[in-house]
Amino acid sequence: MFRILEAQAPAKQNATATINTLCGRLQSATLLEDRRAAILGLRSFAKQWPASVASGGLRNLISCLNTDIDDVDTTKITLETLMMLFNPDESSPEASDDIALWLADEFTQRQENTTVLLDLLESYDFYSRLYSLQLMSAISSARPERTQECVATSPVGVSRLVAVLDDKREAVRSEGLLLLTSLTLSSSELQKVVAYENAFDRVFSIIDAEGSLTHGGIPIQDCLSLLGNLLRLNISNQNLFRESGWIKKLAALFSDVLKEQDSQGGVPDWARSQRDKNVWGLLAVVRLFLIRGSIGTQNNQRSFWQGGLLAQVLEIAFHASMDMNIRAEALSTAADLIRGNPQLQEAFAQFDVPSPAVPDPAAKVNGHANGITAPSRDNVISALLESALVRSSLHIFDVRLACCECIKAYMQNHSPIRLFFLRRAIEGYSSDEPEPDNILTILVQNNIGHSGDPYRLWIAAVLLFHLLYEDFEAKSIAMQVTEGDAENGEEVVTCIQAFASNLISAEQSMGDERISIAYLTILCSWLYEDHDAVNDFLSEGSILQSIVQLVTQDSPTRTLALGLCAILLGIVYEFSTKDSPVPRGTIHQILTTRLGRERYIDRITRLREHPMIRDFEILAQDVSSSQEGSLPEVYFDRTFVEFVKDNFSRVIRAIDRAPGLEVPVVANGIQKGISRDLVDSLKAQVEDRNQTVQKLESDVLTIERKLGQEQADHRKAKDSAATELNRIRNINEALQRNHEEDLQQVQKESQTSHQDLVHRHDEETRRLEKDIQSLKAEHEKSLARIRERDDAEIKDLKSTITGLTGELEKSSKEHVQDLQTAHEDYSTKTSSLEARLQRAEDRCADAEKRASQFQKEAENKESARATAQTELDDLLMVLGDLEDKRSRDKERLKELGEPTSDDEGDEEETPNADGEEASDGAEQEA
Repeated sequence: MFRILEAQAPAKQNATATINTLCGRLQSATLLEDRRAAILGLRSFAKQWPASVASGGLRNLISCLNTDIDDVDTTKITLETLMMLFNPDESSPEASDDIALWLADEFTQRQENTTVLLDLLESYDFYSRLYSLQLMSAISSARPERTQECVATSPVGVSRLVAVLDDKREAVRSEGLLLLTSLTLSSSELQKVVAYENAFDRVFSIIDAEGSLTHGGIPIQDCLSLLGNLLRLNISNQNLFRESGWIKKLAALFSDVLKEQDSQGGVPDWARSQRDKNVWGLLAVVRLFLIRGSIGTQNNQRSFWQGGLLAQVLEIAFHASMDMNIRAEALSTAADLIRGNPQLQEAFAQFDVPSPAVPDPAAKVNGHANGITAPSRDNVISALLESALVRSSLHIFDVRLACCECIKAYMQNHSPIRLFFLRRAIEGYSSDEPEPDNILTILVQNNIGHSGDPYRLWIAAVLLFHLLYEDFEAKSIAMQVTEGDAENGEEVVTCIQAFASNLISAEQSMGDERISIAYLTILCSWLYEDHDAVNDFLSEGSILQSIVQLVTQDSPTRTLALGLCAILLGIVYEFSTKDSPVPRGTIHQILTTRLGRERYIDRITRLREHPMIRDFEILAQDVSSSQEGSLPEVYFDRTFVEFVKDNFSRVIRAIDRAPGLEVPVVANGIQKGISRDLVDSLKAQVEDRNQTVQKLESDVLTIERKLGQEQADHRKAKDSAATELNRIRNINEALQRNHEEDLQQVQKESQTSHQDLVHRHDEETRRLEKDIQSLKAEHEKSLARIRERDDAEIKDLKSTITGLTGELEKSSKEHVQDLQTAHEDYSTKTSSLEARLQRAEDRCADAEKRASQFQKEAENKESARATAQTELDDLLMVLGDLEDKRSRDKERLKELGEPTSDDEGDEEETPNADGEEASDGAEQEA
């Protein structure tokens, strides 16, 4: 009987056949109830058979969403079925990640399918909104880029998604936050559209509704995540946020946290963990505005400053009851708020903050310090130094690093602040009452080598490194720091030598490697491109030998310190000179013989390949990098790692540079030190100039001799002319006396002898005038020749001296330090030559004065001769009158009949002849 019934029963259906039947019914059903029944059937198979359901009924299910969108129940079960297809059971034989991709492709490759889900958001039904948001989140997880394109393409898609944030139902609102966070993660266009849909206002409304940062839960974190997505690397949204006045809202949120913490009841312990997460998230949002190198960072910093945000952040950072992670993040945020902004850096030092209190780890409850109050307030810089350099356990290590980072930001790219900070540290180190937290005191005294806290010295070294890095003025100031009193007989040790000695002591005692790295960080950056610092380092010869000895030792556990020692040796050799205390050639010989090129390159290469250098950017630089019971794996400062990587090639090739090739250093556009080639060329030029000067001096001496000879000749000619003039004057006087005697005799003699005498006198006078004129012309020509020759020589000497002076002045302008001595010598010689020239000019002027006197005397003589000639003419007139009178007397005697005889004339001619002979004798004597 049973067999007959079993044979007549219909055949059993498997799951695949049933699913196919249900998919067929769903496709062909015309009534809402039939479609709903088919969807319910498919929903029962969706968890276990997702691939079969999706292959046969996916498109029909999506079609039902369009057709039955007004029916809430059908829409609900349809969305549930689709959600089950995205999340099948793990035990399902058809479960696969490819199913989610296939389903997401079906929605994203057709815009209308995504639009259907967005249209469901218009409905206020709880499940329609919730499931459509969850379904879109699943699609976005599988195909994020395509989902973003579909949402952005939809005319009202973004508006509907953002409007979900106004939903008062927490589940819907939270799903909306998660979906917007997913969609805006990488799409800058969606970020802008969402922001301009008043998303910031809605997010802050949710934060206020959830109890702000102190009492809010997971939704606050979701809101902060959405804010982070909208603001990350999006200048447009940052400007919108800033211009809309939301920065004051951020400051108010931080202020509320502080008020709640300082209230009488405080914050309950169970709420602190979530509160800290919310504060940390909001600090992370603030830091998104402060990305290094971003074009909007400066404006954002000023806006945060004006909104009072920095003051609130500092209060959180120094609030003793705050968690250490929050304090560290607040300090990092404060550093970002002032970094690279000179105005804010200068104003930052004016803040007062609560005095840093060192909490007892035993007094902590759930990671929070209780019962610690700090009523007093200190300057923020003093508080940062105290927090960074205080000796303490590892639980505040992140805070110390953040304080160090904040001080670095305070000094970054601001030379006056760095110099002020350095001078203040030097004053504190040199004072009679040394400051325990002074960075120079910590580094020079090195009294913490075995204290278990190497990071006190390490942080001090990092701060000094940033004070000196690429600042030649700061390096020169720091080089003036010394240890020891020479007046009391103590050995004076420079700062560089003290650091090097402490480095050698730390390595020889096998102390913590971080101490050696701290000193090497300072020395490598200080000596780089600084000849003076290298010479200071080499002035103590044992230091170089000791460091070479350290590098030659093999110690697998100290790869970092030995590699940096090798880099230090390379820097010392690279920037040494042949004038260094240890000459460049000697250093090269030590490196190649005692250390060896292969070992030198191996040490530096192993340092470069060490994970602490190679993977510095991806390794955690905080307390999380430490193993239980050990120190954190923090060895280097970020800037120093960049320094090592940037100069790795140069340092490793330094040993191959010949000792004769010295490296010039350019500081602030000016070459620092002296180029060796330039010095050699200048020395050659100085020698040439000296030879030229010597030659000129010999020429000047020769000219002076010639001038003296010419002056002697001139004096001799002048004396000869004076003697000749005196002789002529005497002759003239004698002639005048003889002439007067002859005239008296002539008056008694006849007219014939008188006329002959006058004739001869005229001839003699003309001859004398010719002689005088000839002597005067010859004297003037000689004087003119001497004057012209002297003027020419003087002009030549002046031009030569002017040319030499110009060349020396030009040379001295270019090389003042090297040619100063030669210039002074030449100036002395030039002054001597000019004095000699002045004396020659004085002598010439004196000769000209004497020639003028001689000419005046000649003119006086000429005037006397003219006077004598006038008197002679008068006498001749008198004689003429006498002759006329005599003739008239003869005529009268004849008329009277008195006899006149011509014998009287003959008798008178005889004495005339004798007179003529006497006159001729006088002329011959003349």
